[in-house]
Amino acid sequence: MTTVTLELPEEIFSALRLSPNEFVRELRLAAAIYWYGRGEISQEKAANIAGLDRTDFLLALSREQVDAFTVDFEDLQRELERG
Repeated sequence: MTTVTLELPEEIFSALRLSPNEFVRELRLAAAIYWYGRGEISQEKAANIAGLDRTDFLLALSREQVDAFTVDFEDLQRELERG
């Protein structure tokens, strides 16, 4: 696993009322949700980035009111035309 180091002002943790470890968990989840919502990564990859299993990732999407399943209507139309 790769380690990434971020330098952040201490005020961030107190402003958000999070410990550094809680902040990292929130940051990983936020990034995973963002990239998943944009269709850049799969649910499985997003869950992995967030440090969750797929079920917990889906629950997190629900809590954040993010659609768990995205539909590309052009892809759907092609599938329907194929029968």
